[in-house]
Amino acid sequence: MGNTLKITLVKSPIGRPDKQRKVLTGMGLRKLNKTVYLQDTAEIRGMITKVAHLVSVEEGEV
Repeated sequence: MGNTLKITLVKSPIGRPDKQRKVLTGMGLRKLNKTVYLQDTAEIRGMITKVAHLVSVEEGEV
């Protein structure tokens, strides 16, 4: 299994553009302080870049 990223939603998407909300939903982040573990791919890194101000990211293996 490759490297994974631990992504936690730390700020609310309320009042944010619809595009940013869809990115969060696509990553599986719906509620505040929810954490998901996703593979470290270029696609996921791009999604993180779009909502970097709303999430906390930690690298490591699960």
